[in-house]
Amino acid sequence: MSGGIVVALRLVERVRQDAEPIATIYRNLGAASAEQVVTRALTELALTMAGLASQIRSHELSDVDRQLRRLQRMSENLGMVSLGLIAGDVRICLGRGDVTAFAAVWARLLRVAERSLATDRELLGKTQI
Repeated sequence: MSGGIVVALRLVERVRQDAEPIATIYRNLGAASAEQVVTRALTELALTMAGLASQIRSHELSDVDRQLRRLQRMSENLGMVSLGLIAGDVRICLGRGDVTAFAAVWARLLRVAERSLATDRELLGKTQI
């Protein structure tokens, strides 16, 4: 290799979401109640993700599969398609004991969670107008 040029690649994840679950909550509960329910669910999802990140950093893997399954279920209930699918992929890597794949897919989950939560909070704010 000549030249010594290093190029930093910026990863941009495509985040798929389905607006129907949240729309259904709004139709069934009305705007005020739905806002509270969805905000609470997004907060719970963010806290679950933060708890998982803490467990992974400290290598406490005993409860990680259960927490990933919970994250997957919450994501699906909120229409966060990508987040739910990737949480399932992380569970598969964990179950197989594939440390390299786990690290890669976990990093992807973190990126998608960050984008999903930012996007959902923005969309939630726009639906209240």
